Amino acid sequence: MSRFDDIYAEDFKEAPYWWEGAEPETNLDPLPERADVVVIGSGYAGMNAATHMARAGRSVIVLDSDRIGSGCSTRSGGMVSSGQKLVVGGAIKGIDPTLVSRLIGESNESFEYLKMLVETEKLDAGLKLTGRFFGAHAAKDYETLQRHGALLAEKTGVKVHFYDREHQRAAIGSDYYHGGMVIDDYGGLHPGLYHQSLRERAKAAGVQLRSHARAGIVKDGPNGEKIVPTARGTIRATNVIVATNGYTSADTSPELARRLVPVKSYQIATEPLPADLLAELIPQARMVSDTRRDLIYTRPSPDGTRLLFGSRPGVFEMSEKQAAKRLYARMLTIWPQLAGVKVTHAWVGSVAMTVDKLAHIGERDGTDFAVGCNGNGVALMTYLGYQTARKILGEQNMPSAFDRKKFTPIPFYSGKPWFLPVFTGWYRLRDFIDRPGR
Repeated sequence: MSRFDDIYAEDFKEAPYWWEGAEPETNLDPLPERADVVVIGSGYAGMNAATHMARAGRSVIVLDSDRIGSGCSTRSGGMVSSGQKLVVGGAIKGIDPTLVSRLIGESNESFEYLKMLVETEKLDAGLKLTGRFFGAHAAKDYETLQRHGALLAEKTGVKVHFYDREHQRAAIGSDYYHGGMVIDDYGGLHPGLYHQSLRERAKAAGVQLRSHARAGIVKDGPNGEKIVPTARGTIRATNVIVATNGYTSADTSPELARRLVPVKSYQIATEPLPADLLAELIPQARMVSDTRRDLIYTRPSPDGTRLLFGSRPGVFEMSEKQAAKRLYARMLTIWPQLAGVKVTHAWVGSVAMTVDKLAHIGERDGTDFAVGCNGNGVALMTYLGYQTARKILGEQNMPSAFDRKKFTPIPFYSGKPWFLPVFTGWYRLRDFIDRPGR
């Protein structure tokens, strides 16, 4: 990759582009001795659970091991959708049809909930529903996309359009793919601004936020209370919600750590591009992803000035600066016209994958939890945080479809994903085999 040694802008940063608009928050105020509810994890699920509990009159504190909002909630691609991941990702295979219907229904509801939340509470989130293009990495994938698109239209009611390879430039300024589909109803937001709005909303409801307070294993205390040890002291609580997702540690919740695989995903941001070039690359400012097992995801920045590009850069973990060169090379295979463009930001975040490819809420080790975004968490984790709070408050008419007793642990695994390089290498090999001669 030495040929890409000159891609870095003079002001290059190994930090999320999103933090230019809204940085995570530090709060080193002392911890209270007690709270009705302790929320461990300050991502979308944690912040929404905390706010709903506080508005119901509970005293609530949110803890994070780092700055508030420094996890993947402000490091993601910021793409939003409804039931797409369940259908396209294969999560609904082999599941009882009644449960499938409920899972898709709630996934759709999560999308509607996010839109309602942003609109009614006037959150500064940069939410725009500009559509999303799914590219067929291999020739056979185009037929798969057609099947998936038909299912999505049937199950979720979205508007789907298909473009074969001859006509795909109407949807993407590239000849790389073997056609693709566009879903009009999907879009994206600004993760940094959205999370900042959630923080302000939580504080207005009376939620206390504390950074740099890594939590230990929750223990039972007297009179049914929970004892939450942290790096900054101990808190007693009536309820504890774990919403650590891709940052779940065996030091905090060994049972959840056995069920969640943290997968790192890297992104880069280009320098500002000419408006006509960006419009050529991605007409109508759509979100873009593809059918690779080791997929890419890319989009224009919300202000329409630059391109953001994400993927896993290799089999093994690496620094953001090293990853930038590999992502840059991948970006050029899709858009050769970007050769010579500089990179201003590179960053990495961890998403939580599960064996069944589904998110989960429930109770384990005496604590409630909402985890397992599977790379599709902006709307879903927002919603599941809210549903976790409603469950604790007794407000649900029926349990969430994501509240399932079966939450399969991974054999011979305790939270350190030693097997990821093998799986990543295998996925990359299969992607290569599927696309002979391009």
